[in-house]
Amino acid sequence: MERFDISRIYGENVFNDESMRKYLPTNIYKQLRATIDQNKPLDPAIADSVANGMRLWALEKGATHYTHWFQPMTGFTAEKHDSFLNPLSDGSVLMTFSGKELIRGESDASSFPSGGLRATFEARGYTAWDCTSPAFVKDNTLYVPTCFCSFTGEVLDKKTPLLRSMEVLSDQAVRVLHLLGKSDVERVVAMAGAEQEYFLVDKALFDQRLDLMLCDRTLFGARPPKGQEMDGHYYGNIKERVMDFMRELDEELWRLGVPAKTEHNEAAPAQHELAAVYTTANIACDNNQLIMETMKKVALRKNLVCLLHEKPFDGVNGSGKHNNWSLNIYNGPSLLDPGKTPADNAQFLLFLCAVIWAVDEYSELLRTSVACPGNDHRLGGHEAPPPIISIFLGDALTDILEEVETGRPSQFRQGGNIEIGVTTIPWLPQDTSDRNRTSPFAFTGKKFEFRMLGSSMSIAGCNYALNTAVAEILSRIADRLEKAEDKSACVRELVREIYREHKRVVFNGNNYSKEWAEEAKERGLPCATNDVDAARGLVVSKSVELFEKHGIFRRKEAEARYEIRLDNYIKTISLEANTMLDMTRRQIIPAVIKYTKFLADSVNAIKETGLTVDMTMESSALKDISAAGAQMKAAVSKLEKALEKAAQAEGALAKAEAYRDKVRVAVDALREVADKIELLVDKEYWPFPTYSDLLFRI
Repeated sequence: MERFDISRIYGENVFNDESMRKYLPTNIYKQLRATIDQNKPLDPAIADSVANGMRLWALEKGATHYTHWFQPMTGFTAEKHDSFLNPLSDGSVLMTFSGKELIRGESDASSFPSGGLRATFEARGYTAWDCTSPAFVKDNTLYVPTCFCSFTGEVLDKKTPLLRSMEVLSDQAVRVLHLLGKSDVERVVAMAGAEQEYFLVDKALFDQRLDLMLCDRTLFGARPPKGQEMDGHYYGNIKERVMDFMRELDEELWRLGVPAKTEHNEAAPAQHELAAVYTTANIACDNNQLIMETMKKVALRKNLVCLLHEKPFDGVNGSGKHNNWSLNIYNGPSLLDPGKTPADNAQFLLFLCAVIWAVDEYSELLRTSVACPGNDHRLGGHEAPPPIISIFLGDALTDILEEVETGRPSQFRQGGNIEIGVTTIPWLPQDTSDRNRTSPFAFTGKKFEFRMLGSSMSIAGCNYALNTAVAEILSRIADRLEKAEDKSACVRELVREIYREHKRVVFNGNNYSKEWAEEAKERGLPCATNDVDAARGLVVSKSVELFEKHGIFRRKEAEARYEIRLDNYIKTISLEANTMLDMTRRQIIPAVIKYTKFLADSVNAIKETGLTVDMTMESSALKDISAAGAQMKAAVSKLEKALEKAAQAEGALAKAEAYRDKVRVAVDALREVADKIELLVDKEYWPFPTYSDLLFRI
């Protein structure tokens, strides 16, 4: 049997550096690389040459079409395919792809969410080539990663603000480094790596659940006798059917140059995780979109369905997407690496404190960047961090920062005060404290792990929010350093000041505890418990001013995103409520009627025998199911009225609040009754697969 060689197939369907060298003239290759590596403006004059090289490469890969692949504010990717075909007058054809077609495409901008930026009759929108993310061939199509904007220039996607934030962050980080004496640094890159959690269920069972088909989560489902309490699934032996899925998924991703690295069983039954290798935030975002799309496609080939919802099953762990974030000198070390010299330690502590300051000052913005309707069910569920933004540093780093602030010796190093960048201080040890799985934003050595992001979400939002917030703080630090005659003394004072004024956001304990919720409130840390409240973080003055100052969004673009968030919440809750009503009326109530009739017929049949038989059990079951049926009728009526009232609310915010406060409450009440009934009805009569079926039949 031939040995499987990853190195032979890895990136074979990507227009990577090797392909560019082969298919582009040397001078064109060098100009394109300068744009990618040095962030120089793209020269439009090279577009035809690059397009021709891409075309030749793609045709050899079997491509017949090309598409501008973009990331609108739907949460999904979008693509419109055009063939390379160009008919000639003699009946023959040429396969063409011009520089103009590479650089700019046109899409219908009115059909995607725009938050009022585009009227229905204003359809024109543009896609623009992002050369920093490589093109690739998939499904006989050349995919060109692009940005998406309206005819009048408003940003309509998730990629553009991410790219802008990366440039802003690089500029401000380079300013600081130059002031610290690192004048050779030309560029700093925001890095990211996403850990993608997901569930797999059998497709035949999935097809019998309308809630899964329409809403991506179960709206009904009594807890099974066995869940995850035995802890046997986490890191356990991977089932053969799942391993077969993982093998094919890995191979497809590797061919696309996606560095799929780590895979394992997660905590809940039928739950798994895939992590990709750390890379630049832009490419990491594109890679994660490809991971989610490929998971869905490969699962269907295996007669499985991949669920990416944050909480597809009540009572077991939901799914998140931990976003590992850091700052690296381009092709160099992380700025969050403590290093082994006093100068490196000073640099590390300054950048560390910049992140602490940014997370504290812009916590509302960071909270909104990880909020969605599905994540409301997951956050704080003893499987994910609570909806309070805090930072875990670990005892060692916290103690060192306390020493800087107070001058008292650290417990982790006996004797001596830290004179950052002046006296010799030892290498700051890594991994001197345990990881904190309850923290929303944890330092894990050279990087932070932002653990709050929902599994179905793009990582673009949390990264451009974090990048921009840190860029703003670095700009303030650079302003201080530029005015200081003694840079070392200024660094010491900055670290001391920042930690003293913003250490309220540092918490190393159990974020799940009730005590922390109370303490966080006393510290003045905000706590938005739902998507509607969290979404306000987009349009508070502090966020809008931040975005406008650094050219990420204009005010109306930020406000548009807020409108889209509210609209998405309304539609999500409405869809779930109406799906519940449909399943209740057409499946559950008929099942209850049939089972009630069966019980009644059984009781009557026994009575007709004339035998003296104790029918307490049968009578009790009939009484219980009849009472539960009445409760269900009342719950249905309550939900119908809540929907009707919410629909009448005026204004996006008032409507969203009505769906949150009235409809969701009625949804939960109906579910409670239905799940109770499921435990009363014979399995033969229950109309759709149960949790035991879905979680354990793979």
